[in-house]
Amino acid sequence: MERDKIALGLFLLLDYLCTKFKKLISLNKIGLHFGGFQLFNDVSLLISPKDKIGLVGRNGAGKSTLMKLMVGLETPNEGTISKPSDLTIGYLPQQLKLSDERTLWEETRLAFSEVLKLNSAIESLTEKLADTTVERSEEEFMELSQRLSDLTAKQQMLGQYSLEQKAEQILFGLGFERKDFDQPTATFSGGWRMRIELAKLLLREPDILLLDEPTNHLDINSIQWLENFLKNYSGAILLVSHDKAFLDNITKRTVEIVLGKVYDYAVPYSKFLQLRAERREQQQRAYENQQKMIKETEDFIERFRYKATKSVQVQSRIKQLEKLDRIEIDEVDTRGLKIRFASPPRSGKITVELENLHKSYDTKEVLAGVDLIVERGEKIALVGKNGEGKSTLIKCIVGDTEFTGKSELGHNVSVGYFAQNQAQLLDEELTVFETIEQIVDGGNQTQIQTILGAFLFSGDDVQKKVKVLSGGERSRLAMIQLLMKPYNFLILDEPTNHLDIPSKELLKEALANYEGTVLLVSHDRDFLNGLAEKVYEVAHKKVKEYIGGIYDYLEKKQLESLEQLNLTSQTTKTEVKTVSENKLAYKERKELSKQLRKAEKLATQYEEEISKLEEQLGGIEKKLANPSDEQDMHKLSTLYQSLQRQIEKNMELWEQSVEEVEALKEKLDL
Repeated sequence: MERDKIALGLFLLLDYLCTKFKKLISLNKIGLHFGGFQLFNDVSLLISPKDKIGLVGRNGAGKSTLMKLMVGLETPNEGTISKPSDLTIGYLPQQLKLSDERTLWEETRLAFSEVLKLNSAIESLTEKLADTTVERSEEEFMELSQRLSDLTAKQQMLGQYSLEQKAEQILFGLGFERKDFDQPTATFSGGWRMRIELAKLLLREPDILLLDEPTNHLDINSIQWLENFLKNYSGAILLVSHDKAFLDNITKRTVEIVLGKVYDYAVPYSKFLQLRAERREQQQRAYENQQKMIKETEDFIERFRYKATKSVQVQSRIKQLEKLDRIEIDEVDTRGLKIRFASPPRSGKITVELENLHKSYDTKEVLAGVDLIVERGEKIALVGKNGEGKSTLIKCIVGDTEFTGKSELGHNVSVGYFAQNQAQLLDEELTVFETIEQIVDGGNQTQIQTILGAFLFSGDDVQKKVKVLSGGERSRLAMIQLLMKPYNFLILDEPTNHLDIPSKELLKEALANYEGTVLLVSHDRDFLNGLAEKVYEVAHKKVKEYIGGIYDYLEKKQLESLEQLNLTSQTTKTEVKTVSENKLAYKERKELSKQLRKAEKLATQYEEEISKLEEQLGGIEKKLANPSDEQDMHKLSTLYQSLQRQIEKNMELWEQSVEEVEALKEKLDL
């Protein structure tokens, strides 16, 4: 028994060591250049089994190219890349060329290729053994039987009977419905076809997944599902993403590409930011101290170089400098966007009002009886599954499509609209400079170059034609167009696609400081967090309002999902209330919403007043501990009691306001 325990312990230790020190991919002193431009210089990187790595860096730093080197789609000019011969790699690039010859289910089943080959071989052997017309020796029969037994065992090991169930789970998790399974892949948009390829990769379970921006075409619910899947994935993952929350929740290691070099940190993204800042601060201090020492040594050498009595010390100092290990500071890419929205003119209280809005495409109804009001200064996140009607709702608001019902902009409202395909709407034959020159009335060349420079277009970049720009460059150019005019209602449909994390944070800051109204479609939770104060969810042809930020919404949605489990199996989909249906009439909800906002504002005011009074009370308490005389003591005591009474009164008013808020939320079913 004891011997078995020791053997098991040795086996587990050996397995751990093999996993720990085995390398899936090894990059050794890689160099890559295009013409005179050096993209990578002396880059080395090791990826081990079960590594969960976030690959980060500014747009154009080389993240996608590094993945292509690992897959073999690019070849380095210098250095070597080592991989085991049996290594399986699952690679999801940003752009795909897909076949349109199969249905969704048939395309997904291609991931079962090894199992399908096994099935075919088993079927062939079974037919041979069952064929009584062919005479076989006992030895031949036993050999066929053994082969059939071996293949069947392998089939069971690969989980043939659970693969189809797993395929369904993955497709559902990525947002597909069962009715989609028989649809040709040609009928799906590019974003949905990317999901098909992602589903196939996840089903294959390769040794390492290389995922280049996998969340770009996913809605928030699908991102959360993928996040949970990848957290439990048994293989290694190298992930490029501009979604900070996604990186933090999956990765345990961060590799940063900066100006052709790679820096490796054994921590998730947020911790990496902290460690990088600390590392550079320490490097800077050490560098400055060393430079001070070098200058003092050089001054000594120069002062006593020709004095015979100091020759020994001079030679010693010279050798000291020669042997000195010079401290270098990590290179920093200091380029950055400078985003600031123009100060907008004041609009009326109501920015836009929709009432009983309906929209159909041919016979397909997308929106039915939508009622909503957006007020001046609100910052609202518009969320929902892809295909539920978010972009359609926006098009109804801006007048880009026909509909029935009411969609009315308020007094003096001017709309700045950033469409999901805004970057593709640019004139490809114009240069970067000409694109902005068209919209800057009377702008001189220096002014336009300053604007472009703030968005990282400088030097020869401004003379590039739009058609040769990358996705990130096009997005930046389209954003400049939006910033040039003082709109007071911004409608932004996925504005962060193709923007790196630092650029997204700057855009978020600019929107937070923007004085106008914002309606924002985004799947990026970190971007929405702290920016949107209200969430509109588009689902089942309706729109439902959620008070609070994006994480409040997600928490409520999880609770709603759990509540759905309590519905009886006899309850049909049509019998369940859609998310935007309420017992209250629209006009009544409108009035209650107004009362709710007023009550919330009052509660906040009372809370702030209480805080100020308590601060004053604290100051008086300190003075009471050491009064100057009896008269001062009496005066301070009187003031102290007065402040206490004011605090008690405000506390009562605050409690009443909070109770009113809760009662109104209950009526509104929030």
